[in-house]
Amino acid sequence: MEPVTLTTERLCLRVFAPADIDEVFAACQDPDIQRWTSIPSPYARVDAENFIRAVVPAGWRDDSEYTFSARPREGGPLISAASLHHPRSGAWEVGYWTAKEHRGRGYMTETVLGLARWAFTDLGCPRLEWRAEVGNTGSRAVAEKAGFTVEGVLRAGLLNKGTLRDGWIGALLPSDLGMPSRHPYLPARS
Repeated sequence: MEPVTLTTERLCLRVFAPADIDEVFAACQDPDIQRWTSIPSPYARVDAENFIRAVVPAGWRDDSEYTFSARPREGGPLISAASLHHPRSGAWEVGYWTAKEHRGRGYMTETVLGLARWAFTDLGCPRLEWRAEVGNTGSRAVAEKAGFTVEGVLRAGLLNKGTLRDGWIGALLPSDLGMPSRHPYLPARS
């Protein structure tokens, strides 16, 4: 797929460019981003260069992961990174981090909702999943504010930095956002 640009009420979501390397490197020095995500730790400038010059373009080219930077619509600093990837049949998964100085303002919830709407309409996604290591309360708060239903804990469900960790899993369906689904859904009886 060719990269697309999405807009939300306050944000412009676009593919990363080489001019973003310094801001990605700076944001990823945050110990919380290194702790709760699978980025390398310590995070070197060469990691930011590889992410922007190789990983991001390959994901778009191979239709395996669509990664976006989020900035204010009127221009300004890098706020966050978010991606959609297609790890299993039918479902897509969202992942994200927010630069420390931009947390607590609702930017990531807005970003996730923008990506979800795009995934449900343009990608035909029937179910958007979110996963985070148990204890990553910031990520969980974003997912819940975006309307995800936390469905449980996957024991040893996440591999991060060579260690299996328990992970929360949640899902967002098109109907959770008042959108139609491409397929009928028959929930289990209670």
